[in-house]
Amino acid sequence: MNFRQIHLDFHTSECIEGIGSRFSKKQFQDALKRGHVNSITVFSKCHHGWAYHPSEANEMHPHLNFDLLAAQIEAAHEIGVKTPVYLSAGLDEKMAYQHPEWLLRQKGQPTLWKANFTAPGYHLFCMNTPYLDYLLDQIREVVRNYDADGIFLDIVGERMCSCSNCCRDIAARGGNPESDADIRKQAEITYANYTRRVREAIDEIKPGLPLFHNSGHVRRGRRDLAYVDTHLELESLPTGGWGYDHFPMSAAYSRTLGMQFLGMTGKFHTSWGEFGGFKHPNALRYEAALSAAFGAKCSIGDQLHPLGEMDMATYDLVGKAYAELETKEPWLDDVTPVVDIAVLSQEAVDNYYGQPPANRDASLGDVGATRVMLEGKYLFNVIDTEAPLDGYKLVILPDSIRLDAALQEKLAAFIAAGGKILASGTSALKKDADEFAFDLGAEYVGASEYRPIYYRPCFRMDELQNAAFVIGAPAQDIKATGSVLVERENPYFNRTVEHFCSHRHAPNNPSERFPAVTVGKDGAYISAAIFEEYASMGNLIAKKVAVAAIDALIGESKTVKTDLPAQGVVTLMDQTAENRLVCHQLYATPIKRGKGVEIIEDIQPLYNITSEVRVGKEPKRVYLAPQMSDVPYTWENGVLHFTLDKLEIHAMVVIEY
Repeated sequence: MNFRQIHLDFHTSECIEGIGSRFSKKQFQDALKRGHVNSITVFSKCHHGWAYHPSEANEMHPHLNFDLLAAQIEAAHEIGVKTPVYLSAGLDEKMAYQHPEWLLRQKGQPTLWKANFTAPGYHLFCMNTPYLDYLLDQIREVVRNYDADGIFLDIVGERMCSCSNCCRDIAARGGNPESDADIRKQAEITYANYTRRVREAIDEIKPGLPLFHNSGHVRRGRRDLAYVDTHLELESLPTGGWGYDHFPMSAAYSRTLGMQFLGMTGKFHTSWGEFGGFKHPNALRYEAALSAAFGAKCSIGDQLHPLGEMDMATYDLVGKAYAELETKEPWLDDVTPVVDIAVLSQEAVDNYYGQPPANRDASLGDVGATRVMLEGKYLFNVIDTEAPLDGYKLVILPDSIRLDAALQEKLAAFIAAGGKILASGTSALKKDADEFAFDLGAEYVGASEYRPIYYRPCFRMDELQNAAFVIGAPAQDIKATGSVLVERENPYFNRTVEHFCSHRHAPNNPSERFPAVTVGKDGAYISAAIFEEYASMGNLIAKKVAVAAIDALIGESKTVKTDLPAQGVVTLMDQTAENRLVCHQLYATPIKRGKGVEIIEDIQPLYNITSEVRVGKEPKRVYLAPQMSDVPYTWENGVLHFTLDKLEIHAMVVIEY
């Protein structure tokens, strides 16, 4: 799998003439060379429904008069660049008008992505209609006629559908077409049938050809959905709504699946379909480095102009990131992450129990836990219920993970082998009883009647003095059976019409305190949904409490310690075949511009960053890659100490052993 990829969108209206008229083999190749690109995903079919090559299974764009797909493949292959081929699977606006009966329907019969045909935009198809056969013929045609290095199918997934075909099939199985559970079951059946038939269609012609089905998100806890792909492409455009901490969370899960994967960002200021949008080169440099630091390859999204001429300003921009990445590749391939902590995903547990998320914020605990991991400089994976727990020191159960008998047994074995768990909110309660499954230093009483509540830490903090800190997330009442790390105070009353004080909530009542964070034999417990609090509010005390609980459990066994500031990122990769560890350190400061767009522009270098790595055996050499300059170090009692003189976006400290 290639490190430096481009995803070349080409969604082109039939209202535009001269399609591909400025395509030039040399100019196409020059752009790829300037961008240091070694794989480019090119288009067979776009969201508008047109083919960009002669087709019997589809119609060629009415204003294209040559085989653009063949020309792009030939030009790329001539200079050693691979060419996966894209087909829009879920969207085909040309056919939406010809066969509206094939469209996905919500209850009440509105369509997706647009509810009707009165607004500009696309409409989503149901794969439980003859549309699937129509699509399969297009896939077979591309695989048979073109030297594709893979197939990328877009806008697919398990879709709740109430079209006539789906309702008929639900009823035929004895289900209720109005039941969300039965509609969801039909969605599973439809998607499984779609992925099976696609794989069969490809393998009839080119067995094993790489294949990826893109739904914009790799669902944690649904390995069956991941394993229909040959690899994973993690769509995560930071400026397009995903944000800068989505990719680390997605990557920290995907790399536990044993598959190659890449991080997909974009060159756009915001997101897909933005002609004339450019992000700062420093942003792309950081995003490519972030992919590398988490063990991923990189893909950058672009959109080809309808006339077919590559935008050289884009490939100057891309080249600044990919030229750097190219020099780093020897230290990036065939690596295994070194990790201390596993975050058991809320989303994965919901999928394990077959419980669809209640709302869009149902996995905020995953988000908050990931942010704490990144900002606390912990080495971590995000895991599902199927993941082995060997090798972890701590498993975090964020906010809402109740335990059935199987999960209790798995975690009990982990604890018996020396591991610890950290639970928050209603996590670590038994699924069928309001009692803790393990000794976390607390006895469960019940859900708190107060919101918000106040936390008063029993430990010293560097930045803050001791106080009663407000916590807005839901909290639980407990009795302490172990040591107490944080105490709690309640407000005088909840805010009601009869009782209210000041602008927001009543102050803390200092007359009585209760246990809030406890430590027991098996781990620790935080009585509020602390990770949701950090994800939704960014409340500093939420992070401080979580970090204090984590450090109380893993203490000096933390593999990497560094004085990188909060927005810094550190990872450690073991390149076993080369007998070396690679410590990645990154730093950039995304800021918000406009209405919530996160951007990276100016880079502030950092100096004299001190770090220590628990390596166990004395290193042979420590150096910066790709510069190959030695880094002075000391090694004592299994711990390597070094200082990074300067960090500008990304540094790789290589530890040969």
